[in-house]
Amino acid sequence: MAANVYASATDGGSGGDSAQTRSGTGVRTAGSTIDCPDVGSKLTSVPEQARGEVDKELALLDEQIAKAYQRLSESAQQVRQDSGFADSAIMNPLKDKRAATLERIAIAIDRVGDRPEGLDALAACTVRDSGNQAPAQGEDQDGNGDQQPGQEQGQDGQEQGDGQGQGGQGSNGGQAGNGPVAADFASITGVQPNAGTPRQGSKASRGSFVTDCGVNENGLFNSDNIIAAPGVTNGAHHFHDYVGNQANNAFASDQDLANAETSCVDPGDKSSYYWPVLRLQNGSQEQDANSPGGGIEGNAGEIVTPKQVTLTFVGNPRGKVTAMPRLLRIITGDAKSFVNGPANANASWSCTGFEDRQLKDKYPLCPQGSDVVRTFKFQSCWDGRNIDSANHRTHVAFTDAAGNCPSGFRPIPQLVQRIVYDVDAPSLEDGGRTTPLFAVDSFPEQLHKPVTDHGDFINVFDEDLMGEMADCINDGRKCGAGAGAEPGDKPGEEPQEQPTKAPEEPTKSPEAPQEQPTRTPDAPQDGNTGGKPGDTGDGGKGDGGKGEAAEPPATDKPAPEPEQPQQPEQDGSPTAAPRTDEPEVFATPTPEGGTANAGEQGGSKDDAGEDTDGLGQSQAVGTATSAAPTPSLPSRTEPQAVGSGGLADTGAQLWPAAAGAVLVIAGFVVLRRVRRG
Repeated sequence: MAANVYASATDGGSGGDSAQTRSGTGVRTAGSTIDCPDVGSKLTSVPEQARGEVDKELALLDEQIAKAYQRLSESAQQVRQDSGFADSAIMNPLKDKRAATLERIAIAIDRVGDRPEGLDALAACTVRDSGNQAPAQGEDQDGNGDQQPGQEQGQDGQEQGDGQGQGGQGSNGGQAGNGPVAADFASITGVQPNAGTPRQGSKASRGSFVTDCGVNENGLFNSDNIIAAPGVTNGAHHFHDYVGNQANNAFASDQDLANAETSCVDPGDKSSYYWPVLRLQNGSQEQDANSPGGGIEGNAGEIVTPKQVTLTFVGNPRGKVTAMPRLLRIITGDAKSFVNGPANANASWSCTGFEDRQLKDKYPLCPQGSDVVRTFKFQSCWDGRNIDSANHRTHVAFTDAAGNCPSGFRPIPQLVQRIVYDVDAPSLEDGGRTTPLFAVDSFPEQLHKPVTDHGDFINVFDEDLMGEMADCINDGRKCGAGAGAEPGDKPGEEPQEQPTKAPEEPTKSPEAPQEQPTRTPDAPQDGNTGGKPGDTGDGGKGDGGKGEAAEPPATDKPAPEPEQPQQPEQDGSPTAAPRTDEPEVFATPTPEGGTANAGEQGGSKDDAGEDTDGLGQSQAVGTATSAAPTPSLPSRTEPQAVGSGGLADTGAQLWPAAAGAVLVIAGFVVLRRVRRG
């Protein structure tokens, strides 16, 4: 199979450059990946005394897979010439290395407990088709015959592209050659509404607590994972964004976390919130371009700073919540779900204005004027005893469809993490050359699939503040440093859609273009969740009418919109976020129209990804959504309002005077000539 796959392999990257040239890595376009059993998920009962050693051995298994995948990707020529090369030179040595590592794991556990059985059966791996080939006629990627939106475009990209990797479904694509591909994207407008929450009972805890920790504008990144691979450098094999705790790395002790600085507005929240970075596949050389976890392992391109990060803790639809224990660790999603399967996958992708539609295994293609949204809903049931477990999962759990915790578990505040990015829908027809593809960082063999998205959380709240959070949620109140931006706001709730309302103007010429208020550079921009195509709400850019625009000059900008009426309270909406940003007119998004959305990347980094503004915490103090500071951002070009009292009207009033001035000057010239004569 590997030979067949590599028979048509081409260099990765875009614009004619190979993946080697563009990313500093040997990872190249391929149609296969390496599928190994996930040992960590099988080890559900490792004695506490053995966990440190076991975690290091599990991290070594990940490193072995990464190196084997890279070797496979670099060996196209040998595989084409010898069909047995992959097995003899790559897969069999990988099996031997894994067998030795698994034996060390068994010995470590056997020293302090019962030796685990059956580990040796997990040593063998296989070369697996990546699934990136174009589907058969009339068949989608899932084989169910219903083509996903966006795949038709992807197939066009494959047929029309020049075979240089980033474009078609028939290759792994992406800047480094190992993803993403056109088939990883789907138009959000083609997705049916599918988001919902359990119905709340009479005893539900209806409050919310919002913490504001910025957007990682100070550029804290690394490829460690203190939860899954403590004490191991590059344990994640991909870069993470960090907000909150500023001491988070593989070697940070609990005391280090407790003593650390925090980017959160409330100093009582030193929790660590982290997730894989999002990158544009545009050829940019980031600080990790030639480093493990970065370009060497296929994670290449420009790191995008989020435009907004909202961290909301919500209650349980069936009862009261109990405070989280200090240093509780939670991982949501599965970084290896592309090969492991979707059992633990918890990715959720959408667009502002369309958040009643969620994608699990596709990146969204958002209409013009709409932003990409990643949402993580963390486990909200705790076993009442452990702050972690051997596989980092069994000590916490999700509620069932009705909102009930499993037997023996108790409800805790649920962290809902919402991350917004100002990135444009990629141009699939040319493989992202016009507008680059985007993708989250991943383990190399996971090919940057959206289903591998995941989030991590370590609770380092001050215990008194955590108690206040639980009381607030149980009492049905709205609390937290991000909850009190403006009087009347209701943080943590899903805003109702507002009709589009153009700025008032006394008169308007029929030929004048439609008005839009000029965006102030540092106004946070958020989406109106739950919007649908055809609605006349803010379509994902406004705040439900709750913001208040700065007063513009009278001659060239429209008057600010009057404040809209407060919307009725909606309880039990865990994905909601308060809207405190400036309203913006936005019609139903279409490819032909809407607000321009290109060019702004967010963040405050220099070319090397280093912090240039020295900010240690979010500047959006007191707001529920953290907005990236914008002094270093390029200005966004938008239509300016033209109406009565504007430039057009002023010109209409001045032209007679200008004509008169010309006549007067001409008269003086004639008189001067006559006088000389």
